Amino acid sequence: MTWHGEPLVAFDLETTGTDIESDRIVTAALVRLEPDGRVGEERTWLLDPGVSIPEQASAIHGISTDRARTHGVPAAPAVEEITEALARVFRSGVPLVVMNARYDLSLLDRECRRYGIEPLVARLGVDPSPVIDPLVLDKHADQYRKGRRTLQALCAHYGVELADAHDARADAVAAARAARRMGERHPSIGSVPLADLHALQVRAAAEQSASLQSYLRRTSNPSAYIEPAWPLVPHGARVG
Repeated sequence: MTWHGEPLVAFDLETTGTDIESDRIVTAALVRLEPDGRVGEERTWLLDPGVSIPEQASAIHGISTDRARTHGVPAAPAVEEITEALARVFRSGVPLVVMNARYDLSLLDRECRRYGIEPLVARLGVDPSPVIDPLVLDKHADQYRKGRRTLQALCAHYGVELADAHDARADAVAAARAARRMGERHPSIGSVPLADLHALQVRAAAEQSASLQSYLRRTSNPSAYIEPAWPLVPHGARVG
């Protein structure tokens, strides 16, 4: 069976911002998508991030500081639960779908280090794998298509419903379904064994970063830096 005909588990975070080194998790979701498209096991978290949630972030995901403080669980034990749940997925061999994995997995890593929690890499003894990143795969399989590559744009392109964008559960389910459609539509990725698909994305992500960095240096910012590592930015690496 091809990977897109097998179960997938999807992961998504909504956060206080876009900086992996300083921003915090607000909500998280881990959802299993069965081969027939049904949603199986799922787990969601609402955290009190311990800091105020900027209004700009609240406007995107709908979680205010007051709501997070009133209804959210303390961040440290939640980060422990999320990290161990992901470790179990990777130990099982089921691929983890993460839209823009470089961001979500790196931010989770930094949250672990912030609270003195064993990071995912330390638990596994290796980099997390196999990961399926719809953002990286779509850019690789359909390089010259014009238009945006947000999750909403990918869902529209691949005919996947996304009724509640920026809800962690909804985004996770949509990312898994979009990844499955990509695998079905593009044999160049759909027929690749999981280990090879993961390695392909490591190379593709680095190539995509280099291309964007070159473009930015030519057009607007001579010192632009785009991180090439995927699916996890190493702790202590340059981030911009």
